[in-house]
Order: sequence, then C-alpha cells, then structure tokens
Amino acid sequence: MTETFDSSDPVSEIRTLVIEIAQALVDDPDAVKVEVIVDQDTAVLRLEVAPADVGKVIGKQGRTARSLRTILGAASMKHRRRFALDIIEADDRSSDNDE
Repeated sequence: MTETFDSSDPVSEIRTLVIEIAQALVDDPDAVKVEVIVDQDTAVLRLEVAPADVGKVIGKQGRTARSLRTILGAASMKHRRRFALDIIEADDRSSDNDE
C-alpha cells in the first residue's frame, strides 16, 4: 500500500513517514493507520496498530516509540510545527496505550 502526499503539506508528509516506519515494524502492516488531529501549530498523530503489534511499535522499555518521537521532534524543527505521537490498539480507540 503506497501513500501519496503533497510535498508542500508537512503533516501529510510526516503521516506517510510514520505509516511506512510502522508497517516495517509490525506483522500486520494492513492494520496500520494514522489519524491526524491538527491544532494551530501542533499535529497529533494517532498510530493505530493491531493489538498483537503494539509491543513491536513500543519496543523494549519504550525505545522504539521514543525513537519515533525523536524523528518527529527533528521534523518539527524543519517544518516549524510540533508533532506528537499516540500509539493505540486497533480495537481500543477510547484509551491511549503509548509507553
């Protein structure tokens, strides 16, 4: 599944980046979805993966999730927009399950 994005839209570009990284980490790449919630100068990316893949995205002691957030932090500098990452299970949309 290839996502296309408008290179002039940094939110779309970062969303696509997060999707591609997450799909490379999980066993069920088709279950990967990213919902973007935009507020003035902040964009929250809600990464949704299959319940069995949550641990793969978070990693041991949260290292993988922290690395993803570091990448988003670097992108924040370039695009002058803050990006935040929430990791949730595909069947549990009511609560956040990150780190």
